[in-house]
Amino acid sequence: MGIIKVENIRVFAHHGCLAEETKIGSDYRVDLEVKADLQTSAKTDKLSDTVDYVFLNRIIREEMKKPSHLLETVAKRILLRIFNEDALVKKATVCVSKLNPPIGGDVEMVTIKMTEKRKN
Repeated sequence: MGIIKVENIRVFAHHGCLAEETKIGSDYRVDLEVKADLQTSAKTDKLSDTVDYVFLNRIIREEMKKPSHLLETVAKRILLRIFNEDALVKKATVCVSKLNPPIGGDVEMVTIKMTEKRKN
């Protein structure tokens, strides 16, 4: 088993419960960690034998483009796509952070973290 991390993906998106949040948008940070068997790819040196982090980044960017009220919804969509589109992934954890959230205080970010395991 091994771990692939794609960290600090910066995205501008339109998520939030307030109308102005979805209109003007804001900055987000996404961090992803996937667990998979990396032994085969370590031996073969072939991209087709591993989890491609370009693929992971693309899924995150595509799902972040779809406006949602809750970050939890976005995180769940990201996880579902990863499991549906890459059979090598056994477990994944995604963190979605809204930078400078409009919550009436000096807050750097709010983050939700969600983990899923492959159901066999």
